[in-house]
Amino acid sequence: MNGYLTTHVLDTARGCPAEGLTITLYRLNGGARQQLAEMRTNDDGRTDSPILPKGEFVPGVYELVFAAGDYLRKTGQSGDEPLFLDEVPIRFGISDGEAHYHVPLLLSPFGYSTYRGS
Repeated sequence: MNGYLTTHVLDTARGCPAEGLTITLYRLNGGARQQLAEMRTNDDGRTDSPILPKGEFVPGVYELVFAAGDYLRKTGQSGDEPLFLDEVPIRFGISDGEAHYHVPLLLSPFGYSTYRGS
């Protein structure tokens, strides 16, 4: 398979990339959840390499979990506990093993959005 998965995080409240945010990738198979990778975003809000590189990329159901709460606390945006957003899971399917899938997160303390990018 020549496909691969990338992600990045933009802090829409501060208008900048979300540096130092931990992202964990899981593959889901029925009721099982297998951790495949854990990375931190760099100063551009991206991981330094694909979170799921060529050779490990296969069709299936995946979940990216963004440690938004830790990032929001670190940047002084957390507000009162419990946080409105803490861990942000995004579950998605990969059907084309030859494609580049890009799943970004646009984050603020009280909302987020995502899309399939390029």
